[in-house]
Amino acid sequence: MNYEFIIGFSRQALETMLLVSLPVLGLSMLVGLLISIFQSVTQIQEMTITFVPKVVVTFLALLLFGSWMLTKLADLLRQVILSIPTLMG
Repeated sequence: MNYEFIIGFSRQALETMLLVSLPVLGLSMLVGLLISIFQSVTQIQEMTITFVPKVVVTFLALLLFGSWMLTKLADLLRQVILSIPTLMG
């Protein structure tokens, strides 16, 4: 096992993590931003207003992108399992 393989695998794992988390975090951040703009325009400063829409959007994003996310993670796991013989030898 060499350092180039470890660095390449770590890079691929981090890229997969960012790619898989992007849809849920991006949509949640967008909804939070829109609600913050709405609150600043209407001068409603209630902290609980942002909670329910973010939870709903997160749930919907997981429903929409869940199978794609699992496919990406399964591909990474398959690559790890297939590379085990090369790591041992």
